[in-house]
Amino acid sequence: EVQLVESGGGLVQAGGSLRLSCAASGFPFDDYLIGWFRQAPGKEREGVSYISRIDGRIYYSDSVKGRFTISSDNAWNTVYLQMNSLKSEDTAVYYCAAEWGPIEEPMTAEDFDYWGQGTQVTVSS
Repeated sequence: EVQLVESGGGLVQAGGSLRLSCAASGFPFDDYLIGWFRQAPGKEREGVSYISRIDGRIYYSDSVKGRFTISSDNAWNTVYLQMNSLKSEDTAVYYCAAEWGPIEEPMTAEDFDYWGQGTQVTVSS
């Protein structure tokens, strides 16, 4: 059974940094990708970034490109989202998600079958 558990959210001032972690387990095969989504109150779930174990492809949405970095450990036990230069508009619940890849871009929530419980990120201005 695929399981995803996020951690690392919290409160940070604008301009600061946070690193989110997604502990991933239960994949019977290696041809999957793991992504991060976020959802602010009253807004749709937005795809932020993904990393593919299949071919190493990395995707970022325009809203985070140049500020966020996605990575994984060598064993793909944990996927990280390093968030720098945070802005108030980055405030949201961040979700880790996984899917058998590849997928079309831009990434959408409908493309992903497995989800974590989410972690709150609040950026104060």
